[in-house]
Amino acid sequence: MCGIAGVFHYETMKPVDPKRVEVMTNALAHRGPDGAGVWTGQGIGLGHRRLSIIDLEGSPQPMHSSDGRAVIVFNGEIYNYRSLRRELVQAGARFNTEGDTEVILAAWQKWGPDCLSRLDGMFAFALYDLGRRQLFLARDRLGVKPLYMARMPGGALAFASELKGLLAHPLMRREIDPLAIEDYMTWGYVPDHRAVLKNVDKLPAGHFMLLDHGKPVPAPQKWWDVSFAEREKGSLEDHSAQLLHHLREGVTSRMVADVPLGAFLSGGVDSSSVVALMSEASTRPVTSCSIGFDVESVDETTYARQVAKLFDTDHHERIVSADQFSEIDRIAKIFDEPFADASALPTLRVCELAREHVTVALSGDGADEALAGYRRQIFQLREEQARSMIPSALREPVFGSLGRFWPKADWAPQPLRAKTTFLSLAQSGEAGYARALAILAPEQRAALFGEEMLKARRDYRAEQPFEQLMRNAPARSGLDCAQYADLKFWLPGDILTKTDRTSMAVGLEAREPLLDHRMIEFAARLPVRERIRGKTGKWLMKHTMERYLPADILYRQKQGFVTPLAQWFRGPLASEARRISSSSLLVDSGWFARKSLSRLADDHISGRSDHGRTLWQLLMLERSLVHLQPGA
Repeated sequence: MCGIAGVFHYETMKPVDPKRVEVMTNALAHRGPDGAGVWTGQGIGLGHRRLSIIDLEGSPQPMHSSDGRAVIVFNGEIYNYRSLRRELVQAGARFNTEGDTEVILAAWQKWGPDCLSRLDGMFAFALYDLGRRQLFLARDRLGVKPLYMARMPGGALAFASELKGLLAHPLMRREIDPLAIEDYMTWGYVPDHRAVLKNVDKLPAGHFMLLDHGKPVPAPQKWWDVSFAEREKGSLEDHSAQLLHHLREGVTSRMVADVPLGAFLSGGVDSSSVVALMSEASTRPVTSCSIGFDVESVDETTYARQVAKLFDTDHHERIVSADQFSEIDRIAKIFDEPFADASALPTLRVCELAREHVTVALSGDGADEALAGYRRQIFQLREEQARSMIPSALREPVFGSLGRFWPKADWAPQPLRAKTTFLSLAQSGEAGYARALAILAPEQRAALFGEEMLKARRDYRAEQPFEQLMRNAPARSGLDCAQYADLKFWLPGDILTKTDRTSMAVGLEAREPLLDHRMIEFAARLPVRERIRGKTGKWLMKHTMERYLPADILYRQKQGFVTPLAQWFRGPLASEARRISSSSLLVDSGWFARKSLSRLADDHISGRSDHGRTLWQLLMLERSLVHLQPGA
């Protein structure tokens, strides 16, 4: 795993200052503590920081092809590089190293952009072809690895694995995009179609760009997509056998490393399945890492220990305090852009623990999106069934009225919190699912925003691109559309961003075996009944893993990392909640209304309402804006 950075002059082939690329690259030193390199040519500069995983001594970067006609900087892993290498050797390619980086170079020289469909892995890379004078930027299918880009004065495109790499460029502009604040206050992160700074873009997952000197910067081209439009043939047991095959392939392919390797283990279905299949494939005990909390109601270490004992793993765990708010500034620096998924705090802790024992850790990310494991997906299936039985002309006035007048009862038991459900049923399936996923609904955001923000966002609403993604999804059902949007929008923007930044912050490579693209494509073809059955999501995976895992692991209620935000802002962070309401970065800018923020804080601290998540969003936004200031 590594960090990459570079500069490409697309207007003229003026020289690139190697010191400028070096400064950008050094800003990513945490991603690659084992080595660094810079290469510059006419109109191009490439920089690299290396975390050595495969071919520890023999694959320094930037790397040239064996004939010297192409050079690459690469972040990620290609899991099928050995079979690709054999195929390329048979076709006449020559290799000087034993790693996967040189395989990408040879694959480009033989197949051009079509080489991407042959790569099984997670990656973001920049490859410069000296013969064609062309830059090839590419990102993996699902967006496991990031790539930021910014146009600089003088006709240059700068790029880097993280925003901090771009911020190290002396000509980088730091103008906040108010539409990114609208997006962030909706989702809790800035999605991949936007960045927090106006002149910054992110290369979308499953896309590439080909840039030529003397030509404008082109739009990214899609090279991979997943379709939910077909259904897999065969019996339930056929599907179970196929799923198990894909799970095994995903796990075993990601166990290739020349450094110590282990797994995150929460005791949930996904991480337990990964550990089970790793144990099956390994001749040595798997190294497993778990964290627990000093609050029993949110602690899952009992389940993690149960799985560790079942598979006789080399298990490591650490109990941490639920009061982790001292890490707020560190989290803001790690993510650069505002990021309000509070589970980033415990994720960082488990990455720190894992790094004490291994250099590579397998995670359970991706199965919920691919196989319908979220509760919101189960609700979406039921709501779509209800929508199909009630005409929209009746749904909108009846459920809309109920939703508007039903109290927002944060204190009430779950079945009595019907406001969101009523409002969702009054809308289309796309709008209803967007409302279920959003942290703040449009009317809630509007109540917080100041005049300048309302003026700047005009008719734009953060839900619009999400709903458009669902409407255009290659899908057959409402559940299909929801899962497609989760894979394309939520997964790269939230889940994979969280895992990438927290693992890279401590020099750990995280791999996602449940995001093997063949498994994702297979899961998208499964009948709805094999994804959700009754109240059970991810049903086929649980059924399949019954041969490995006990029922209390497979069928207990999904929990995940829990951070006690509500308690924090009524206790040790109460003063922060009040301070936010007068923050110059939030209020003086006109983005937020002072009175609205004050009321929000007062209502939460007094216990009248639960605004813990919103206060956390505001706090993380402010901290991120501080770190984005020049000289910060």
